Amino acid sequence: MNNKRATLEVIAPTVEEAIQKGLDDLGLPREQVEAEVLDEGSSGLLGIGARQARVRISIKSEEAGEQTAKVEKEAPPESEVKDEAEVEEGDVLNLAKEIVTDLLEKMKITAQVTAQFDEERENFRYHPIKVDIAGDDLSILIGRRAKTLNDLQYIARLIMGKELKRGIPLSLDVEGYRERREQQVRQLARRVAEQVANSQRRQALEPMPPNERRFAHIELEKNPHVYTESTGENPYRKVVIYPEE
Repeated sequence: MNNKRATLEVIAPTVEEAIQKGLDDLGLPREQVEAEVLDEGSSGLLGIGARQARVRISIKSEEAGEQTAKVEKEAPPESEVKDEAEVEEGDVLNLAKEIVTDLLEKMKITAQVTAQFDEERENFRYHPIKVDIAGDDLSILIGRRAKTLNDLQYIARLIMGKELKRGIPLSLDVEGYRERREQQVRQLARRVAEQVANSQRRQALEPMPPNERRFAHIELEKNPHVYTESTGENPYRKVVIYPEE
């Protein structure tokens, strides 16, 4: 039985920031992950010898996630029910569109922005939002290894969270880039996993940003013949696929 779980190591100035960054990268709520503090970090003396905090984020098993979701469904806090209504009434889609449009204007980029609710996920507290950007020659918004796109998405999430007083799962895409890339990563993960299972030798995928590594982890999460781990330091961090013992 495969009891290994997808993991993500995150580095940030503080433990709290590292955990939040991991949640943002994975697009998961806090209750669906476990956080292990590997290094609490240090501010050093007058900035000398300072080091950042390091946290390992592990996705809980499907069974644990279902149990958590069940408990929340049976007894949702009164304030949470009220918050959900407030989010709907405040037209969260228009807010997301306005935030991204404003960011593009500041970048002197002309494009069309649309926002819609993404596919609802059982263990997500709030309905995910997908923002699409369309226009001519928008490759500048993607950048090498999607770094520009991921940075823009991170900023949009921060602004959105500040406006709504809570984190909202928000994904940003340019001309369907993420969907195409997701399919590429999933296909690559399946192909390499088959090679690993046959050869019984581990193999590493190419370096990827956190959201793309997540596609590989999820694709192979239920594969009984292999398990995955993320290793290395950004921007060269990669998914390694191991044969299941």
